[in-house]
Amino acid sequence: MDWGKVVYMFFALMSLTTTAGFLYENNEVSLFIAASINLASTILKIGVRSLLSAELLASSLVADLHLIPAFFFLEFAGDDKAAIALAIGAIVANVFSLALVLVEAMKSEEKF
Repeated sequence: MDWGKVVYMFFALMSLTTTAGFLYENNEVSLFIAASINLASTILKIGVRSLLSAELLASSLVADLHLIPAFFFLEFAGDDKAAIALAIGAIVANVFSLALVLVEAMKSEEKF
């Protein structure tokens, strides 16, 4: 078992689930946790060298650029609707990222 992939997938899934958790309990703390986990996931994707690594990093950056402004909208502007809309965009980017991971896993299975 490749523990690097386990940690990588853990953070990728955690970024998706914590953002979905914000949609259920929309407060500043849950959004901050979602943004922090997503930033950690992005940092882990920087070192990945694979077939779809550029697409994975781009989708993670898109999610970051949705969650960070969402936090500012919620904390400083008090605009719940804008924060939720941006969080939904981050979820779409994270789902896309996980779909890319699945495609890449299937491609690596074909080589064996």
